Amino acid sequence: MPAYIVAIVNVTDPAAYDEYRLLAGTAMQRYGGRFLARGGKSEVLEGSFPGSRVVVVEYESLEQARRFYHSPEYQAARSKRLGAADFNMIVIDGA
Repeated sequence: MPAYIVAIVNVTDPAAYDEYRLLAGTAMQRYGGRFLARGGKSEVLEGSFPGSRVVVVEYESLEQARRFYHSPEYQAARSKRLGAADFNMIVIDGA
């Protein structure tokens, strides 16, 4: 069953965030992730929304999404992102 990582982001340091994006993208591909949405135009349809950038990545399973997140490759990317963005991430088991 697929799983999805969803990140809601407000970038505060674009140069540092670009470094993160490159490393995170490489890690994501290594663990079989596939971008479904990546910072495209969005519109709030109801309520409020805490971010200006949304990223959705599909993985083959919840276990594979967790492998990506806990991987040394992603953790190295994450260290570049700290302080460069307000960042919230969840993983969702698909139906």
